[in-house]
Amino acid sequence: MPQEKAADKETAPRSTDIAVCEVLEFCEGVVETAFDRATAIRPCPIGAEGACCKHCAMGPCRLVGKVERGVCGATRATVAARNFARQVAAGASAHSDHGRGMAFALLAVAKGEAHGFRIRDEAKLHAVAGYMGIKTEGRSVNEIAREVAETALAEFGKQAGELIYLSRATKPRQEIWRKERIAPRGVDREVVELMHRTHMGTDQDAENILDQCLRVALGDGWGGSMMATDISDILFGTPTPLQSQVNLGVLKEDEVNVVVHGHEPTLSEMIVAASTDPELVEYAKSKGAQGINLAGICCTANEVLMRHGIPPAGNFLSQELAIATGAVEAMIVDVQCIMQSLVEVASRFHTKLITTSPKAKIEGATHIEYDEVHAYNSAKEILKAAIDNFPNRGNTLIPKVGEGLIAGFSHEYVRYMQGGLYRGSFRPLNDAIIQGRIRGLAGVVGCNNARVDQDAPTVKIVRELIKNDVLVAVTGCAATGAAKYGYLRPEFMAQAGAGLREVCEAIGIPPVIHVGSCVDNSRILTILTQCATEGGLGEDISDIPAVGICPEYMSEKALSIGSYFAASGAYTLFGLPSPVANSPEVVDMMVSGWLKRFGGAIEFEPDVDALIQKALSLIDEKRRALGLVEYDPDRFGQSGDRVLEEVLARLPEGELLNVYSTER
Repeated sequence: MPQEKAADKETAPRSTDIAVCEVLEFCEGVVETAFDRATAIRPCPIGAEGACCKHCAMGPCRLVGKVERGVCGATRATVAARNFARQVAAGASAHSDHGRGMAFALLAVAKGEAHGFRIRDEAKLHAVAGYMGIKTEGRSVNEIAREVAETALAEFGKQAGELIYLSRATKPRQEIWRKERIAPRGVDREVVELMHRTHMGTDQDAENILDQCLRVALGDGWGGSMMATDISDILFGTPTPLQSQVNLGVLKEDEVNVVVHGHEPTLSEMIVAASTDPELVEYAKSKGAQGINLAGICCTANEVLMRHGIPPAGNFLSQELAIATGAVEAMIVDVQCIMQSLVEVASRFHTKLITTSPKAKIEGATHIEYDEVHAYNSAKEILKAAIDNFPNRGNTLIPKVGEGLIAGFSHEYVRYMQGGLYRGSFRPLNDAIIQGRIRGLAGVVGCNNARVDQDAPTVKIVRELIKNDVLVAVTGCAATGAAKYGYLRPEFMAQAGAGLREVCEAIGIPPVIHVGSCVDNSRILTILTQCATEGGLGEDISDIPAVGICPEYMSEKALSIGSYFAASGAYTLFGLPSPVANSPEVVDMMVSGWLKRFGGAIEFEPDVDALIQKALSLIDEKRRALGLVEYDPDRFGQSGDRVLEEVLARLPEGELLNVYSTER
């Protein structure tokens, strides 16, 4: 495999990425990284299993050994459920606040108050207006946009009824939510109610707490996150496939390197626009650089990748190491997943760490607040600070490691690629699953976690799934992880099973499709819903041979995502130990209980091999329940094999797996 280094099981978790390993070796004795701290700091086993309650000043209470109740009498189940629910509330708040920010941005554009922004996808605007029941005929684009933005903002503060976007789910799914009383009323209301319920002495029934937890998560997945994705498409364009590169090798020796990191696309969009401003390019040359080079980290990387082809320098655990190359003039950050240690790492090199959001300042960083009203000028000011820093650059260590990728498979494009503009459909995908060419579907999403070898679980899971004819959709840091090892290249269909390979060849796509940032997991919900409504695979997401997998989860957002997938009918597997393991009762509620009530569940399985087998078994169970033909890996592939052999015969020996130079 390109860029993959075998993990040494005698040492603490590090990384399988050879670029990361190269910079880590340089960092030893020079600067401390998250990998070092993960080795030095042992996780608290009590807190890790949900056994610690610190919700009042009589505690913290540790419910371990023979201790079954806290000082107030709270049981292990109550404590585990409250802890999990509060994590989901925090995760849902982060993604939904992102959605609120996008709605405010759209409102400012509609009013003519956000200079530098414009509506780029009018068709998507009309589609979203349709979801919201907003009339469009005879109205200007800005009039429609203003009402869409105001309607979106009202969804956050709504006190009664249901979120509008719930109507985008299948009819059976909507009925389940209503029957089980978990249909969210307003995004903010559900979060506040959950925080109230989990206050000491309020809700003390674990199942009731978890029901509100799912209500909050649905407000994220079918509310804040889905609106964030839609409005981003309206303002910046709905993604379509494009080529780029990935890993630390995308940094350049002779240009001003600026890394955008975080999650909100309004800032990064303006940074992209300003980076090609002739005035700034000439200014960079006056400082001795050949130009301005942008790269990304985390989900901001995915946002600018799928719309502009800006290359990701890495995922979550690569953020410190990008600075440690000595080649980054500025790392520009906004919100979420930003390590406070970046200040210390930057101080050992010449990099300026620039915070831009009033919600997320870091002591010791330079703060240049981003002003959306004067967005372009704000971006120019930030880039000028980076350019001024170029003469201060010292020695650099840029690994000559990069990999090609194709990204940008919005659910609209997935529909289009199966039939064109006028005959777009999910019928070909459904037919391929029905025939057994594609065994099933998997969404592989989520973070890096320094407690496991970076990318190792993600890559192994992706490799084994496509080998077994499972079409994989990836988002967030998992998408970047898969990309670093070549799985987002169409040529890597050579590693896919014969049936999946034939489908990918026919359409011209990789066996692993990039559908966006972590907030864009809502695209996966939409794809699954459209598969269900297309016919032939049941009537709801819970009927489809599909699973959700989060191999290296780290953040509270991941738990919110997993919860709204479970509530939407998807069986979701997490690749780390369970945060509710201290309560077998709660574990059972989230697996067999949710499966019975919602057709989806959350299960934690840290053994990667067991997780893969579980995922394949779940897919096969769904196939049997639908009465589909039994999956047979040898049934298809002759034509696909022949086409692939012809392609390989024209390539120089070994070229398919080579890491190509990122020097441009």
